[in-house]
Formats: sequence, structure tokens, C-alpha cells
Amino acid sequence: MIRESAAYAVRPSRLEGSVTVSGAKNSALRLLAASLLTAEDVHLTNFPSALLDAQIHAEMLKVLGKTCTVGETEIVIRESAPPSSALDWPGRSIRNTLLILGALTARTGAGAVPLPGGCSIGETGDRKYDLHVMLLERLGARVYQDGSMLCAEAPRGLIGADIHLPIRSTGATENAIICGSLAKGVTTIWNPHIRPEIIDLIRFLRSMGADIEVLGQQSIVVRGRDGLTGTRYDVLPDNVEALTWLMASVITRGDVEIRNFPMVDLEVPLIFLRESGAKFYTGPDGIIVRGGTPYPVEISTGPYPGINSDMQPLFAVYGACAQGESRLIDLRFPGRYQYAAELAKMGVESEVSGNLLKVTGGRPLKGARVRAADLRAGAALVLAGLVADGETMIEDAWQIDRGYCNLIAKMSALGGRVTVPEPVVG
Repeated sequence: MIRESAAYAVRPSRLEGSVTVSGAKNSALRLLAASLLTAEDVHLTNFPSALLDAQIHAEMLKVLGKTCTVGETEIVIRESAPPSSALDWPGRSIRNTLLILGALTARTGAGAVPLPGGCSIGETGDRKYDLHVMLLERLGARVYQDGSMLCAEAPRGLIGADIHLPIRSTGATENAIICGSLAKGVTTIWNPHIRPEIIDLIRFLRSMGADIEVLGQQSIVVRGRDGLTGTRYDVLPDNVEALTWLMASVITRGDVEIRNFPMVDLEVPLIFLRESGAKFYTGPDGIIVRGGTPYPVEISTGPYPGINSDMQPLFAVYGACAQGESRLIDLRFPGRYQYAAELAKMGVESEVSGNLLKVTGGRPLKGARVRAADLRAGAALVLAGLVADGETMIEDAWQIDRGYCNLIAKMSALGGRVTVPEPVVG
């Protein structure tokens, strides 16, 4: 049964101890979608099974005919019959349905999925999927909308082609790789987004027999295969979770060892944090954070290896804990500052000027009733609650559960006072 947390209660805390970073949400979901490309068994380890979105995705695979055996940190996906071409899913949709559409079309010649859901980002709350439609059409599919379903048909199979992406889109790059793995001929993706989760997807597909060549930020060449095999694969650590623990340790003046820390994937964010007062050292199993004093930050988000847009709300709270003004610009999702209004309820002073968010740090924070508008906004509110005076009640905490594996258990083990309040009956 999938349980969604209604609220989190957060009280001021100092974090101390050790914590292990779980498998990456943004990788695990892609690998689940790509598992549809084979009839053989797929065994994922370091799998974040407690993630709400991962649980929903596993249920979607079951609807399509797969059998999913889930352990604490692993999942085994088996198939007794070829998957259905239509995902008949009545529950909450996630954006990863677009990759399911690509995988189903590549494998079965047709696909139909609910229109994608997930985070509401920016003032419009609109994350378009026109690039996914474009790439499927470039590969020979007919794409159309039927009510609340997005459908694709390629009765003769997908045909390799050149796909020119106008922006470095993560999702479109992933979908083109998935589709190209079973397309006839060669698919070349120009202007792809190269980031750790995409490289993880490529490694996963290569372990299944896919022929994929990465030519840096210029292009990715996928030579289609007639079929792919099963595999056993270890999901890479979640870099946003890793940064969350690092920043939480610094702002609470904590002393935390972060194990399974993906240092190589976080070189640029770590430079900014080290220069902004964070004190951390390389340990035998990860990094050790010995507190520090937060200083103001000036960042702009951008394609990897730059600072990911998902990290931006965390940097805003970091800046709120510093003396002076911090400045943040989100170049990927302009206006992704919905959380600023919620932080204002806790005493954070900020101003949006065009696409620039100015945060005036050094003000004492106070607990308040706030709402997690999306996953990363929710994580930012948890960080703020750890340093605020009194209790912070975060509504719609299920958004946080979507992307943080066992957050409350991990936080409690570090001395963090984060709980799920008992529901009021009456």
C-alpha cells in the first residue's frame, strides 16, 4: 500500500552521526522505465524502494504486466507476458510516464500513458512535453492525445534518425536514448544533456546489450538492437540528497559523516559551498562535515556540471542562514521561487526581481505552518525548520516523500526532530 504523508513537524535540531545516501530518484525512475525494453529479468540494487514515486512507478509496471519483488534496497522485475501497450493507471501520474510511452512504443510499436504529472514548477506550473512528441515523430511514430492519454503508434517499429534538441533537455535526451536502443538503424541525439543520471541510464542500457556512444555535449549515437537482455545493476547515489545532508549539517553546526557521497558528480556545487563557509573533508566512506559558518552565496543554475535547478531552493535556505545578501538565478526554470513565499512565513526576507531571487540572510527564523509546493521546496522547508525557533508544520509532505528515501528515519538517527503528526480524529 502506498502511503502519502500529510504533514511533517520539524523542530530545531543539531545533526550529529552518520547517514548513507540512497540511490538516486532521478536515475532509479529512468531505469524502471527502461526495464520495459526487455523480457528478461532486471535486478536493481541500491534501489530507493521507500520513495513514493518509485513505489508508484513499480505499481505502473505491474499494471503493464511486470512482476516487481521489492526489498529494502533492491527490486527484481520479471515478465511473464509482453507488456500491454496502454498504461491504464487511475492514480496520481508522474512525469516519468513520458519515458514509459517511449519504451512501450519502442518495444511494442504503440503506447498510451496518462498525461504526465509530478512537480508544479514556476508560476505557470507547466512543464511541457513537446520535445518528447517531436522526438517520437522524428523516429516515425504518430503521436496524438486521446482525452487524458498521450498516445503514440509506430506499427512498423521506430526508425533511427537525427534528433536535434533546441535545449539541453534531460527528459528528451533520456527518451531519445530509450527509443533509439530498439529503433531500426542509427539514432543521433544532437545537443544532449549530459549529466550523471543520463550516464547512469546509458551504463544500464549498455549492460543490457545496447550500443550507445557518447560524444560529450555534442551528440549521443545510439545504434538500435533487435532486443536487449536482462541485467543486474547498481543505482548511483542521489546527488541532491547528498547536498541536502551537507547543507543541513552546516546550518545546524553539526558533525556528520555522509556515506556513499557522489563526490565526482558534485564538483561545482562543492566549490561554491566550500567557498561559502562549509567545512567538509574526504573520509574513507564519503565525506565528513564539521559544521562551518554559512556565508552568502551567488549562484545560477545550469546544465551539468553546473548547479542543478533542483539544488537551488536548498541554496536559498543556506543563504538565509548567512549574514548578508545571497543572489540566485534559475536559468532552467525561470521563476522557480514559489517556496520563497512559504519561507517568508518563517521570517526569511527575500525579493524577486525579474529572474533574480535576492535573499537577505541573518534574520532569526521562526516556526510556522507552511506548504510544500513541490519536492525540492519541501526539502528547503525542512532545512529551514531545523534552524527555526519553535515548530514548523509542513503540509503536503508527500511531496518530500517523492524524492527522499526514509528521510524521517535518517533524520532521527542524526538527532533531527522531524516527525509525522498523528492525524486528528473527530
